[in-house]
Amino acid sequence: MAVAVTVSARAVVPPEVAFDVILPIDLASIFGRWLVVPGVRGVRDQSGPWDAAGRTRTVQLTDGSEVEERLTRVARPHGFAYTVGPFPRPLGLLVSTADGEWTFDAVAGGTDVGWTYRFASRRGREAAVRALLAPLWRGYAQRALERAVAAAGSAGGVQRLTSR
Repeated sequence: MAVAVTVSARAVVPPEVAFDVILPIDLASIFGRWLVVPGVRGVRDQSGPWDAAGRTRTVQLTDGSEVEERLTRVARPHGFAYTVGPFPRPLGLLVSTADGEWTFDAVAGGTDVGWTYRFASRRGREAAVRALLAPLWRGYAQRALERAVAAAGSAGGVQRLTSR
């Protein structure tokens, strides 16, 4: 069963700008360690420019583990989606994979940027994912999203919208 976490922020740039900056962003620049969640150290073995469905890469985490990532949809400037996994332990004990989706919706004066991360919980682990992992991930994701939006040119103009 999937457990979804959604966060959002407003960028004070058009959707095309936000999309073009965030899709290929250096993951290490936005994903720092937070509480017990490792940060991103870098990526390796990227199969080409991070701009088309089917591209793959290995994400290297600050705890020494790695996880595979694959772009599944790229629809400029509306959004993109990807799959991450399988996850190594200890996270792999709770979830097998996750699907991420970023959306870019034009609003007056900018773009609402949304990010949903759907964890595929392992059998019998959904309650733990919902109670433990989802709240932890929400904080981690909100920080990363705000850094990504700031990189898109909205430093000082980031507004927290929602986190569900």
